[in-house]
Amino acid sequence: MEATNQYADRKKKSKFSLHALNFHLQPLYFMLPAIILLGIFLFLPAILTIYYAFTDYYLLTPDKREFVGFSNFVELFTDPVFMRSLQNIVVFVVCIIIVQVGTALGLALLINKNRKGNIFLKIAFFSPVVMSLVVVSVLWLYLLNPTDGLINSILQTVGIDAQPFLTSPKQAIYVLVFVSAWQGAGYQMLIFLAGLQNISREVYEAAKIDGANRWQSFLHVTLPLLRPTTTLIIFTTLIAAFKLIIQPMIMTQGGPLNSTMTPIFYIYQTGFTDRLVGYASAMTVVFGLLIAIVSFLQRKLAKEDI
Repeated sequence: MEATNQYADRKKKSKFSLHALNFHLQPLYFMLPAIILLGIFLFLPAILTIYYAFTDYYLLTPDKREFVGFSNFVELFTDPVFMRSLQNIVVFVVCIIIVQVGTALGLALLINKNRKGNIFLKIAFFSPVVMSLVVVSVLWLYLLNPTDGLINSILQTVGIDAQPFLTSPKQAIYVLVFVSAWQGAGYQMLIFLAGLQNISREVYEAAKIDGANRWQSFLHVTLPLLRPTTTLIIFTTLIAAFKLIIQPMIMTQGGPLNSTMTPIFYIYQTGFTDRLVGYASAMTVVFGLLIAIVSFLQRKLAKEDI
């Protein structure tokens, strides 16, 4: 009888433990589809990329790939096109942060006050954001045509010589900065607008009582209180800027003279046009590490603000 009771107790405890384990694993069951998708489309490609970076994998002969060690990486740092693409992306990132964030803040300040036509201005400023980057790039490609583009026609009307724009190695990267800022500033504008509207009017009234004019209120009230918002916008803009590919692909094909070649576009050309998957994977690994380092440093610096 005692043995029967002990067996029943053990069985009961076993069922209870199984039930408790099943209860604790329930969140994992809900996460399982996402984990599987991440594994297939994120973790597995990342692992394969690292593996291929150490091989001479050619897309048309996948069965003949051989391990080549660090040869791809050695060649990479002596590749003038890749080094130029890194230089271009640094110039683009610095310029786009200054131009796009500054433009977004200016537009947010413009529509922050209650005045007629604000709804129209919000729609007008935000509308480029919802447009496809391909459409935007083709549109500006026609507008910036050096011979019969609308922009040069306007410049010549006011007595300014026609500009080469996208056909000039000195101007092309800055044209891409302008086009990208025009397309993306509306999104950051809305975030800035939300930050401005969260600033209490009492703070401005206190500053006014202390004798501060509008410019002083902007410098000593608006900007400090917008610091967390600004940090967030700079962080997201920086990450997005490193992924530049559509604009140079459509508008310049990386030219002239590789002046608008970016790492992502060069990786795409090497991997899918030249079919050098091993070499493209090495570029991906190096560029991914650079982005990770920059993101970590910025996150470290902005940790208190976000």
